[in-house]
Amino acid sequence: GREIRDQLRAVRFMFADDRPTTAGLLVCGIDPMAWVPGAYVQFVRYPRIAIGDIVRDHRRIDGPLTDFLRRLDDIIAANIEIRTDLSGPKQRDRPTYPILALQELARNAVIHRNYDGTAAPVRINWFDDRVEITSPGGPYGTVTAESFGRDGITDYRNPTLGEAARAMGFVQRFGSGIPRAREALNRN
Repeated sequence: GREIRDQLRAVRFMFADDRPTTAGLLVCGIDPMAWVPGAYVQFVRYPRIAIGDIVRDHRRIDGPLTDFLRRLDDIIAANIEIRTDLSGPKQRDRPTYPILALQELARNAVIHRNYDGTAAPVRINWFDDRVEITSPGGPYGTVTAESFGRDGITDYRNPTLGEAARAMGFVQRFGSGIPRAREALNRN
């Protein structure tokens, strides 16, 4: 029964003076990039192992967070190749990368990036031999380059955005993404 403004303030999508927060713009905004210039992912697929003059595919992924993350998931899934092994008694399919790992890493890059003072996007460069995900801002708070991904060492640059992504079903719980991605990569 509360007014919309009160509801938006309660979930930290709006300040007391009725200005939207960055999380509010990213989650509820029709065109978040109009207000947060770096709020997109630049995806580039290269046909070799280095950045060159040939690009196999490129996309700019943007929009409200739910659309944004769904489109990101679709692009990741479309670029994973499945190799089939018919040598044994049972067919075995082997993906080049586990989708769970790339989803976790890409979502973390979007949720935990620095949105202030930069118009740089999250970058996903996909090569024949690797995938590189770059997120503006680097490690934050108690997380350092050395402690990145260790159990129990977490910090949240954008806790409201992370909570919104959790409520929408895109992340399971805080602090589990990198360990889950590493485990999936090791199994693969």
